Amino acid sequence: MIFDCAGKSLDLSVPRIMGIINVTPDSFSDGGKFFDRDAALKQAEKLISDGADILDIGGESTRPGSDIVAEQEEIERVAPVIEMISAEFDIPISIDTMKPGVMTAAVKAGAGLINDVNALRMEGALEAAVELNVPVCLMHMQGTPQTMQQEPHYDDVVTEVKTFLLERVDTCLKAGIKAEHIMLDPGFGFGKRARHNLRLMKHLSVLTDLPYPVLVGVSRKSIIGDMLKVSVDERLAGSLSLASIATWQGAKLIRTHDVKETYQAVKLSQAVMQVEDFD
Repeated sequence: MIFDCAGKSLDLSVPRIMGIINVTPDSFSDGGKFFDRDAALKQAEKLISDGADILDIGGESTRPGSDIVAEQEEIERVAPVIEMISAEFDIPISIDTMKPGVMTAAVKAGAGLINDVNALRMEGALEAAVELNVPVCLMHMQGTPQTMQQEPHYDDVVTEVKTFLLERVDTCLKAGIKAEHIMLDPGFGFGKRARHNLRLMKHLSVLTDLPYPVLVGVSRKSIIGDMLKVSVDERLAGSLSLASIATWQGAKLIRTHDVKETYQAVKLSQAVMQVEDFD
């Protein structure tokens, strides 16, 4: 499957790598590091060199308990960075946002994919996505970033996540978004305890068997800290383990802070999956 990201192709016939650039002062892992536009541009160059197939630019932290950023401020954070990267590098760019105004400004600046943790549920977001006519990634989140980790509860997390995502797909299709423009994300860490994340990963094929590519974002997340009792800066090994499992389960896009290492892990996982069973 090839996604047309505003004229820049993203071939998802094999697993690909999405590099993260947070243009924020408060993201959980790299907040403040790339808030400066020149630093963001240098990071883009590094991630591309390390093997990124697409870059995900975000201007509002969605860590648990994060502050809401005004739409105009978010636009001022991301639009110039997207414009700079788009002018400098021939790589698809994703905008990580819930807000319709940010989506519009980002696509105008050069983004070609909308990555929405709220699955286009904010007022005006669905209409903006239809009008912009670029691919969308619909993510599951229970609650909001401000409340999602307070008391997450599921009777059957795998079934509930699948049902939610298919309902959002149906809404998008009816609104006019093309089926070939839709990607799904189970939302690891978004309104889920460690056991929920583990079950989702174990049964990820329930989602990857659907006719939509699946994005997985587990890079440096709390599930790794919860299970291994390590700080954010010690979560690389756990991130690579989960990325490899997700690849084996059929994920097509792995979202990561650590592109070089994740690229290698995914490439080896893919090689094992594709090797012939005879000499």
